Amino acid sequence: MTIEPIAHFHSPLTSKFGIPRQSGLAATLPGRIVFTPDYRREEAVRGIDGFYFLWLIWGFSAAPPPTGRTEGGLTVRPPRLGGNERVGVFASRSPFRPNRLGLSCVRLDRVELTHEDGPVIHVLGADLMDGTPIYDVKPYVAYADAHPDARSGFVDRHDWQPLAVEIPPEVVRRFSNAELQALHDVLAQDPRPRYHDDPRRVYGMPFAGRDVKFRVADATVYVVGVE
Repeated sequence: MTIEPIAHFHSPLTSKFGIPRQSGLAATLPGRIVFTPDYRREEAVRGIDGFYFLWLIWGFSAAPPPTGRTEGGLTVRPPRLGGNERVGVFASRSPFRPNRLGLSCVRLDRVELTHEDGPVIHVLGADLMDGTPIYDVKPYVAYADAHPDARSGFVDRHDWQPLAVEIPPEVVRRFSNAELQALHDVLAQDPRPRYHDDPRRVYGMPFAGRDVKFRVADATVYVVGVE
């Protein structure tokens, strides 16, 4: 079976570094779904504004090709386990998958029908990089998709708390209020690799056309500049 993108995703995050590790964690992070020419028709999204959430099926376009049926290809090291403990690839939501397919539940913000690129779907909270190919869009249906009492494996045993975020006034002035809130949400999830723990190290994260510099110490993200 051959599948082709029906749309591409547009996000303030233009590299893998900083992408939230799951959808919904950075709840205010905006994104746009722009359809390919064959699907830029209003009838393709008719009725979609009646749903609160959407499922996106997409491709890990920036992930390296799978390594095959080897120990390295069948096990991964989830960030929730500190990046050091291995589990089976099918017991994880790692981007390093045999077919490199992703599945994300995102909040529907609005549908822009009059956009020059046809109907554009605006969403919030996606864990997709700018330019990500999207292979399908489906509505989230609560009666079938919600399982609030479900067991979540090793995730249940390793709690994760967002970090505090401190952004100096001179950096605050470089962003709109909406951009600032989204940046705060992304940084609070700690974009660093889980095995990094040097409070002196400064990281750079592309966001909304700028390069945000930050370091992490004492469970707090300190933004130190922006370029």
